[in-house]
Amino acid sequence: MGMGVAEGAAATVIGQLYASHAHWLQGWLRSRTHCASRAADLTQDTFCRLLEQPRLPPLASPRGYLATIARRLLIDDIRRREIERAIADICALQSGEANLLTPERIAEATQFLDMVARLLDTLPEQARIAFLLRRVEGLSQQEVAAALGVSLATVKRYIALSYASCLSIMEAA
Repeated sequence: MGMGVAEGAAATVIGQLYASHAHWLQGWLRSRTHCASRAADLTQDTFCRLLEQPRLPPLASPRGYLATIARRLLIDDIRRREIERAIADICALQSGEANLLTPERIAEATQFLDMVARLLDTLPEQARIAFLLRRVEGLSQQEVAAALGVSLATVKRYIALSYASCLSIMEAA
């Protein structure tokens, strides 16, 4: 299937953005991650995110726009790494071998988190946000309700849906 005129034009604009700003963005990310490979990955993810958008808005400040997307991806990356660490620690503590975190156990925890991340992507946006605010950010259900502008009952329903989905992948694993 070929690209339409609009998609081709958007790809050209994104290509120009990449040529003009990718090096700057990678440096910007490297200063925040202190890791060249993470910065390179996040730079690529930023431009992939642009390619996934149905329409690219007019950009008065391309670097500001790219930095906003990259900052969000960086926050997601940090949260994911924190969750990976926590799960690896929990697995080690539950097995009574806290000092025996092996690469295999870390890989298993990472695979599990990939399954959870894919699962979270299938949830409705509000349910996913409610779950992350509750479990990752540690907000109370009342705080989540206030943050999302929904009732406490709705938050409970969102979190129950999220837990049920997580339970289904744990049973399948």
